[in-house]
Amino acid sequence: MDKALDAVGPRLRAVRMDRGVTLAQLAENTGISVSTLSRLESGQRRPTLELLLPLAQAHMLPLDELVGAPATGDPRIHAKPITRNGQTIIPLTRRPGGIQAFKHVIPPRDPGIDPDLKTHEGYEWFYVLSGRIRLLLGEHDLILTAGEVAEFDTHVPHWFGNPGPGPAEVLSLFGPQGERAHVRARAGNS
Repeated sequence: MDKALDAVGPRLRAVRMDRGVTLAQLAENTGISVSTLSRLESGQRRPTLELLLPLAQAHMLPLDELVGAPATGDPRIHAKPITRNGQTIIPLTRRPGGIQAFKHVIPPRDPGIDPDLKTHEGYEWFYVLSGRIRLLLGEHDLILTAGEVAEFDTHVPHWFGNPGPGPAEVLSLFGPQGERAHVRARAGNS
């Protein structure tokens, strides 16, 4: 049991870092002091349920996933959709770190609102399942339709949204430390 508890601190730090959240931001979101969070991550303070519950909520992870509880043998992922900026994001992977997979359901965007290009750590790959996606990437302004793929370094200013007319669905892979997704396809026999 001590070994499992010793692993929680580094896991908390990895989850926070993978999400690009500072200790100060996490403290503000959870009400837990920066010093307590720092001691938890370094293993100088034992995790308690009182501390772990707000952390799991802030990271939008089930508690057992946050602490690295042993697998139950059930391989199914019971995704809890997240709504952010009007779109629904469904996590398709459950382990923190490394490449993460998501399905995005994006409603049409109000054309009167200017896109806000962002930059951050990571590498993004996405596949348009249905609808249309407008991708602003550096100097590029592209419209992608069902079956098209985009791949880019997220250090380049970027934004993507749905120009309409109907909803769009996207499958995305994101590597927070710049990991690239490698997709291979075999040529079919003609």
